[in-house]
Amino acid sequence: MKKTLLCMMSSLAALPALSHADSPYFSLKDGDGFKRFAVSVGALHVMPQGKAQPFQVKTAVKNGEVAKNGDIQVDTVLNNLNPKVNQTALAAALKGLGYLSGGQLSSGLSGSSKIQGLEQWNNPGTGLEADDVTTLGIMTNYFFTDHVSFEMKAGIPPKVDLQGKGKIYAPFSAVATPQIGNLPLEFLNIDLQNDIFITDLEAHGPAASARAWTPAVELQYHFGKTGINKFRPYVGLGVMYAYFNELEINPRTEQDLIAAGHMIANIKQGYAGASLEGKPSKANPQVDLEATDAFAPIATVGFTYDFNERWFAVGSVSYAHLKNETTITVSDDRLGKLITSKADIEVNPILAYAGVGIRF
Repeated sequence: MKKTLLCMMSSLAALPALSHADSPYFSLKDGDGFKRFAVSVGALHVMPQGKAQPFQVKTAVKNGEVAKNGDIQVDTVLNNLNPKVNQTALAAALKGLGYLSGGQLSSGLSGSSKIQGLEQWNNPGTGLEADDVTTLGIMTNYFFTDHVSFEMKAGIPPKVDLQGKGKIYAPFSAVATPQIGNLPLEFLNIDLQNDIFITDLEAHGPAASARAWTPAVELQYHFGKTGINKFRPYVGLGVMYAYFNELEINPRTEQDLIAAGHMIANIKQGYAGASLEGKPSKANPQVDLEATDAFAPIATVGFTYDFNERWFAVGSVSYAHLKNETTITVSDDRLGKLITSKADIEVNPILAYAGVGIRF
């Protein structure tokens, strides 16, 4: 009787092992049916959370730089008088001079200006923000064990619109000194100050666009057990690499920046008056847009649901702390860089993924 009972207990104890052996889906040995590789394809929706960061602008005109004014309209001078300084008598004299000269000061009378404010400045309330975008996601996993895997996230690189925020103004100020012949008339110095409009980043649709390549790798931990739990949550930590190409700037915004390039070029070429009047220079300004590459930490929570030992559904939500820098350069072949404008783009995306996969 004791021997019979012992045999029965031994048989019962062996049942899980026999089941395990009969179901290679439980095995962790290569060749025994354990699925170490998994690939899924699905919709990847990217939702940037970052806020616009202000543009920082530098130009080729240094603070204190002296430039010849060239021909300039009297009304241009009057419209750019510093409102904080009482120049009533001077304004009356300029109006009288304009009446006699047909409304224009020739280069022989306009003299030169000592310019301030254009070397560099910040633009609070401006910047770029990335739009939401949906693309095809591809996730590949290699399982070291039933719980630990290495995942590579990829997808078709989407074209991302960058929405502009705010208006950019140039904080121009100068002291203009008229002259007769080669004799400066410093006692007639004219105090000028004005914020010169450059562009409205919100006026013409997306300010720019770029194609975003954002592959990522993660180590993941999967809860539950293969072959027993159809529903298995998982968590992951890793790093994302962001690369941007095919950068394009809005044509209307580009025209505004070219006009700003002409403004700086006129000052450098001795036609400061023409720069205040928005006249084209003798230069040929060109606009270039660049974005830096970036690495970012990424964290994921998700789940898989097994239809059978090969096919499964997967869903996940990831967050990456991603920031890169965008640089807009306006330059001329002969004069070099006229304007350099930089802004950080805080992308900080939430990535929602839903797909179907296969194990092998």
